[in-house]
Amino acid sequence: MSSDFESYEQDFAVLTAEITGRIGKVPKLVGDDKKQMVANVEKQLEEARELLEQMELEVREIPPQSRGMYSSRMRSYKQEMGKLEADFKRSRIAYSDEVRNELLGDDGNSSENQRAHLLDNTERLERSSRRLEAGYQIAVETEQIGQEMLENLSHDREKIQRARERLRETDANLGKSSRILTGMLRRIIQNRILIVVLAVIIIFTTMMAIYFSVKGR
Repeated sequence: MSSDFESYEQDFAVLTAEITGRIGKVPKLVGDDKKQMVANVEKQLEEARELLEQMELEVREIPPQSRGMYSSRMRSYKQEMGKLEADFKRSRIAYSDEVRNELLGDDGNSSENQRAHLLDNTERLERSSRRLEAGYQIAVETEQIGQEMLENLSHDREKIQRARERLRETDANLGKSSRILTGMLRRIIQNRILIVVLAVIIIFTTMMAIYFSVKGR
């Protein structure tokens, strides 16, 4: 595993050395020569990024107890990559003294001021772009949080609605059961009264029959 990582390291070192040399040549070129050199550097920078990705994958496969050293080296390579990209951006808008004199004559100070002003504007644009990206990310995250809150509220509302419906159904069932029990109790009381009345009648009739029988003797 570490041998693969070291192989990528060697390729990265060779590639970054070539990129550094070509970046130094960019300000000395003009026209199509400069465009071609810029295209070559962009291609090599992309290759360097791919190498970094491969190295990152290799580091992830290394056991945690041995990963620290490789992670530190990766941070160093990423910093080097960032420096190369920054140098490349500056080289694309920079000119050597020889080229500047050819383009603008002997007015070197004016050209230097213009270049400084252009670099300053470029840096400001990059900072503004980063702030816009950060603001956009915050807006996206805020929208996602708001959407999740709305979904949670909707689910809670559905739960409350279902609970209310079950409560109404329970109340209705309880009311119906109460009416049934009341009717049954009423019928039981009525039946008991009827039984008592019948019993009284039977007792009275029996007693009268016994009375008349005794009297007839």
